[in-house]
Amino acid sequence: MSLASQVQSLATRIATECKSIRTLVNGNAANLNALTTTDKSNLVAALNELKSLIDGVSAAAGAQINDTTASGTTTYSSNKIEDLVSDAITAVLNGAPTALDTLDELAQALGDDANFAATVTNSLANRVRVDAAQGLTSPQQAQARANISVYSQAEIGDPNTDFVATFNTGLV
Repeated sequence: MSLASQVQSLATRIATECKSIRTLVNGNAANLNALTTTDKSNLVAALNELKSLIDGVSAAAGAQINDTTASGTTTYSSNKIEDLVSDAITAVLNGAPTALDTLDELAQALGDDANFAATVTNSLANRVRVDAAQGLTSPQQAQARANISVYSQAEIGDPNTDFVATFNTGLV
């Protein structure tokens, strides 16, 4: 597998994890539009609206705690909610090392580069290829040769020269 393929696989895997985190944060929806709250401007506003609704249910009907099922008149206990959140976090982290278990740590690991995939792709585009011809300028060719300690064809001659024929010609 090529480095480009591996980097693309890594970028896809990171994006998949970020999408799953975003989905969990947004209540199993790809974005906040799926929230069933009126105020979808941000997560805090939606939570405040939810709190207001819960307070209303509690005052009107005396909402009951039920750790088996939650409904319009029952809610989970704080312990059950903490367990559910903890389980969701564990599922999202999926055994990630502590140095990479937050979005900020992942961002730092990627150099805080919002265009990481494009940056890596552009960097890979500047590599000397071994799998296909490449239109390099003379300075680029010279730098590539210097990087891998080789001589140019002009310096060593045609590598396809038939030296046996040259030898035989010299004998005559």
